[in-house]
Amino acid sequence: MKKIAVLMGGTSSERAVSLDSGRNVAEALASLGKYEVVPVELAEDDLGALPDGVDAAYIALHGGWGENGGVQAALNARKIPYTGPGADASRIAMDKVKTKLVLEMNGVPTAAWSLASPGAKSSPLPLPVVVKPPCDGSSVGISKVSAADQWDAALSAALAAQGGKGEVLVEEYIHGREMTVGIIDGEALPVIEIVAKGGWYGYEEKYSSEETRYPFLDDSADPKDAELGEKLKKIALDAYRAIGCRGVTRVDFRVSPLGRAYVLELNTSPGFTAHSLVPKAGIRSGLTFAGVCDRILQSARHD
Repeated sequence: MKKIAVLMGGTSSERAVSLDSGRNVAEALASLGKYEVVPVELAEDDLGALPDGVDAAYIALHGGWGENGGVQAALNARKIPYTGPGADASRIAMDKVKTKLVLEMNGVPTAAWSLASPGAKSSPLPLPVVVKPPCDGSSVGISKVSAADQWDAALSAALAAQGGKGEVLVEEYIHGREMTVGIIDGEALPVIEIVAKGGWYGYEEKYSSEETRYPFLDDSADPKDAELGEKLKKIALDAYRAIGCRGVTRVDFRVSPLGRAYVLELNTSPGFTAHSLVPKAGIRSGLTFAGVCDRILQSARHD
């Protein structure tokens, strides 16, 4: 692979984050001196901007066509290898309802959930709950509902993120800790705990706040955390395989005070911004930022 297209931008609500990720990846790959790196900013849901002669595509698109199997299917049709899971796994992982069904069928623990229609007057599950669009990412349109008077605003925010149509996902809020496990080509990376101010890891805490902390679980002084880390890696790989992933994926968890782990979702095109977690974990494993990008690129293939 010599000529590498880094796909970024796109038409989803995560366009700005994607541009940040894509520019970082393109710069990192170019710094290695062994690739001709072509940044490709997409403004439509097609590959019209893709130059000829590309040997592989690094997908730095987030959400929408870039993560729901669309760009993957288009690259398959051109027989161009690309990073991340294939079209089928991407379709499942991008849909949080389908993801939960597949996880449940495969015995992978996930938080209790239900669906709410646009006219719902109250939560279908006992409070507290998390309300989210089934097919969006980067915490867009996600709210925690702890009191009944917060329901209407949370439902409206989730609906607005998905164009005002369809049902929204309502998920049991798991009290406890938030963790994430990055996976590259079937290997689990060091586990990261997410410690956000106030205990809520929303859009601002994810991309803007300098107060959110990301300690590695293996730095914990609690001896139980070593066992927890191994358990999370195993469950993450179980989820990765259940969905049919390959290449890079991030698996997000909530962990109860008793140590029970629940998979929240799988992100098949994780971010590569200054706050992103897969590159942090890759660097912890001994790679450089550019080395993480290169390892992901080396896993590129098409269906």
